[in-house]
Amino acid sequence: MPRPRNPDPRLPRLAEVPGFVDYMGTGWGTPDRTAPVEPGVAAAAAAHRERLSTALPGHAIVVATGRAPVRANDSYYGFRPDSNFFWLTGCDAEDAVLVMQPVAGGHDATVYIPAPAYPGEVGFFADAAHGELWVGSAPGMPEWSAALGLTVKPLSALEADLRSVKDPIAAGQLASAPAELGVRHPSRELGRILAELRMVKDQWEIDELRRAVDASVEGFASVIKEIPTAIAGGGERWLQGTFDRHARTYGNGPGYSTIVGSGKHAPTLHWVRCDGPVLEQELLLLDMGVETRAFYTADVTRTFPASGTFSPEQRLVHDLVEKSHRAGLAAVRPGRSFSDFHAASMEVIANGLHDWGLLPVSVDEALSPTGQQHRRYLVCGIGHHLGLDVHDCAQSSYESYQGGMMTPGMVLTVEPGLYFHAFDETVPPELRGIGARIEDDILVTADGSDVLSDALPLDATGLEQWMRNPKISRS
Repeated sequence: MPRPRNPDPRLPRLAEVPGFVDYMGTGWGTPDRTAPVEPGVAAAAAAHRERLSTALPGHAIVVATGRAPVRANDSYYGFRPDSNFFWLTGCDAEDAVLVMQPVAGGHDATVYIPAPAYPGEVGFFADAAHGELWVGSAPGMPEWSAALGLTVKPLSALEADLRSVKDPIAAGQLASAPAELGVRHPSRELGRILAELRMVKDQWEIDELRRAVDASVEGFASVIKEIPTAIAGGGERWLQGTFDRHARTYGNGPGYSTIVGSGKHAPTLHWVRCDGPVLEQELLLLDMGVETRAFYTADVTRTFPASGTFSPEQRLVHDLVEKSHRAGLAAVRPGRSFSDFHAASMEVIANGLHDWGLLPVSVDEALSPTGQQHRRYLVCGIGHHLGLDVHDCAQSSYESYQGGMMTPGMVLTVEPGLYFHAFDETVPPELRGIGARIEDDILVTADGSDVLSDALPLDATGLEQWMRNPKISRS
């Protein structure tokens, strides 16, 4: 609030009122200040730091978690820690900084966090960011240190401690890092190394992703049950809100903006506005994922007939997408190129479109690097790494990502689709406005792959049956 030139005695600033300050400093007990750390995350983060230390011996490393972006004035969006910071620490404290100082045999790690304001300090009631009366019980350095298995210091010590750190390389949310860190520029090399290390998940991470996928499938079941209400007037946002509430209840929240596209909205790749009706005779594309409280996310898509039954035209499109999807799944194996599933899926799509008379050229010409006419109806990529970020490991090199080989422990998506926009005059009228996508989350194993999201059917008949009795039954 603005400070008045002539203070109104009826509106005193409490931090400047001696009687109030004295009274607020007495009579308080000690709340439970246990740090909110997910089971197993501290050990996993320690192993992750060891991997980074091995990759960058002798280099000092700084990673900042950042802070919540401002929505308006002193209102903020929800905070989510930087993924690299969390991967290395397991800590979700805002404005925290990790420093890894090289020592003989590896690195010493220290996390710096803003000191909370407790009873007896003016900030206890006057600091909306750190005072316990504002934010609830707040773990301090001892609680964080015990939970993380790390040295934890107050952020106020960072500036002085950095004077003994030689030429650190930096990553994380540096633009919103605390002033104590000073001006730091992100290291592309550190970002690349972290992304490529995160490509291969350990068992703890795989378990988190399984939890995310299972919770997401349950969210699909919740959404399907609400389709009649959405048709009656709730619309796309009723279903979006249904899933988002489920994700917030059983995880940290949705791992990305939930996509609910009915009818002509289904071909729009990122239809997150969700401001349309749910039309009973049209397809309903649902792209949804729960993020766990350890910030690992699922990313699953199915396309349902809102009425419960595919029309012949809808089934025709869905069947081709399913055939393409199964070809992509079959190409996910260790030792194969990451691009193999893309090529396998695209070949099916190109052949199918050619059979329907929708390609102006031959299949071979369409699949050539100078053709790609089939991509008019599928302009997006059809798979990516998955983990702490929905599009995980994005700072990797091309050689390690699209040009790399699939390795046991990688988790990725396969998600072909067909998107026939209502205003695309190259498409027969009966197909215009139809959009279908199938997306699964797949773990690369030592001898093949494990489809984590296989509790949801792939085929049109299976989806119709599941809609009548939506339940969880992993095969």
